[in-house]
Parts: sequence; structure tokens; C-alpha cells
Amino acid sequence: MSAFEPDEAEWEARPRRRAPWGVIALVLLTGLALIRNGSGEFDVGPPQPAGAAAAGSRTPGIVADAVPPLPYAVPERVRIPAIQVDAPVLPVGLDAEGWVDAPPPQDPNLAGWFTGAVSPGEKGTAVVVGHVDNAQGPAVFYGLGALKKGNRVEIARGDGKTAVFEIYGIEVFAKNDFPGDRVYASKGTAELRVITCGGGFTQRDGYDGNVVAFARLAEVR
Repeated sequence: MSAFEPDEAEWEARPRRRAPWGVIALVLLTGLALIRNGSGEFDVGPPQPAGAAAAGSRTPGIVADAVPPLPYAVPERVRIPAIQVDAPVLPVGLDAEGWVDAPPPQDPNLAGWFTGAVSPGEKGTAVVVGHVDNAQGPAVFYGLGALKKGNRVEIARGDGKTAVFEIYGIEVFAKNDFPGDRVYASKGTAELRVITCGGGFTQRDGYDGNVVAFARLAEVR
């Protein structure tokens, strides 16, 4: 077990208290906007979502019927083949100031699962976060904005199952006008949001928005 890997039994045994989404939306926005360790010093910044990839009505290639949700299980790894992501997942909660903790920035290939929401595959909206870059270069979700509808996100879980989510939208939202209810509220099925920083960048304020991938459970392996 590395310094960043929690004892799975400990997480399984802990009661999972969930705050109202109206509160979580604000703290997630604030916390993720502060994932601004990206240097902004690269010749080309991270890709940003195309307008056509906005989440909207169901499109061809997206599963028509909901896959039955899974029980709770700690996520262990996230894979997004379309952008060559294959990273361990660290449970993250709220810090002492009420913001969502980000994964340690010194490890560029590390994602965080927000434990205040459901686990990926459960009924509801699970949330996975990660840095777009750090002082050394691109990080785990640098390519998130390049995803398209129909791309898949695979979450390997501690129960041995892999929850496969299909993306139906990818958008960037200004941190000062973040639609928390739209992003985080439960749709009545098993959904996933993958979030990183995006939009414009300044040395003073860091990134001014968040890239959000919207996905729903499409398969269980």
C-alpha cells in the first residue's frame, strides 16, 4: 500500500454521510476551481469541449435502457481509452475549510473519487476529479476536453466488477456560473461526472472554469 492508498476495509466500514447537493455543488465548484497548480506555461493548453458535445437529448450510440445499478463498492482505478487514461483512484472528501480535496498534485497520474456522493455504479451521480496539469506538465485529465459522445469511462471497483460508463456530454462551465443542480443532481440511474479544470488561464487566478464529462452506466463487466 502506498502513502496515497487508503485501507479499503476502513472506507467500506465508514458511514457515508451525504450533504445536500445545493451545498455540495458550491464546495465542489470552489474546491475544483482551486486545482490550479497547472503552470499554464505550455505552448498548447488542454483541449476544450466542442459545442456539439454538450449534454442534451439522447443521441445514437447511447444506451436506450438503463443498466441496473450496482451496490456500493470503493473505486480503485479509472480508465478512459480514448485519451489514454489509466490511473489509480484515491478517495477524497472535504478539507477543513469545506472544499473538496484534490488528489496530491505531485503525482500527475492520480484521480480522486468524492466520497460525499455515491460510488461509481450506484444509483445516483458519482463524481471523479483530477488535475489537468501540474508544475511539471500535463496530468491525468489533461485530455478530458477532447472526449466525444460515445466514448467510455471504465471504473474498476473493489468488488471485482468494472462499471463502464458511456459519455453523453462534455462541457466547460465558468466557475462563477456553475450549474450545480444540472451537473450533480441524480437522474434516477447510475451516472458519473468526471471533472477537471478548464477554460481560460491566468497566473493570478489559475483556470477560470471546469470541464465536466457527463456519463451514464452502460455496461458491467
